Amino acid sequence: MASDTEPLRRIVEGALLAAGRPLDIAQLQGLFDPLEQPDAVQLRAALDAIAADCAGRAWELRQTASGYRLQVRAELAPWISRLWEEKPRRYGRSLLETLALIAYRQPVTRGDIESVRGVAVSSDTIKLLLEREWVRVVGHRDVPGKPALYATTRQFLDYFNLESLDQLPPLGELRDLEFSEGLELAPTEKPTLATAAGPELELTAATDLPEERAEP
Repeated sequence: MASDTEPLRRIVEGALLAAGRPLDIAQLQGLFDPLEQPDAVQLRAALDAIAADCAGRAWELRQTASGYRLQVRAELAPWISRLWEEKPRRYGRSLLETLALIAYRQPVTRGDIESVRGVAVSSDTIKLLLEREWVRVVGHRDVPGKPALYATTRQFLDYFNLESLDQLPPLGELRDLEFSEGLELAPTEKPTLATAAGPELELTAATDLPEERAEP
């Protein structure tokens, strides 16, 4: 016999399947007429039931900064990705290091990034990060030239399956992945922000961006 929460669970699950993007509690409540609207506790109970149903299946319920979504499990990416003829874009170390520095030290300017990495940051690197909506301009530093200040976005968190910046891995894990060559943070420095490589993000030694110049 179906539980009292079964109809609500089915509606929520159907909405998550159809949306193709994360939905938060308020958006899920908006599916119902005002007089029939479930409260947050009921919706979270339905979401918990959906998550439990996903156990052992090819998909899972994940919570990100923008809400909840159903997605194929990351470990299946090598097979599922073959459904698309176009290969996932491969990003070079320079772009990943730039993104990591923005995540760790935001808000930062392009000059801040260059002073740590020791090389000039390609304009195409910044342009790609802005186009992907992983970073955004949050202001300008009050110095000559008014350089832009960059910070990560909600889309950045969503892409890497994170609810908040607190879930980003410690710097040590990035070093273990040989992901942070050129990051000269002091060993005693305790970072509050970091970046994580999701299953779609493939690190390659050859960057698809113009080669960056070493500073003299």
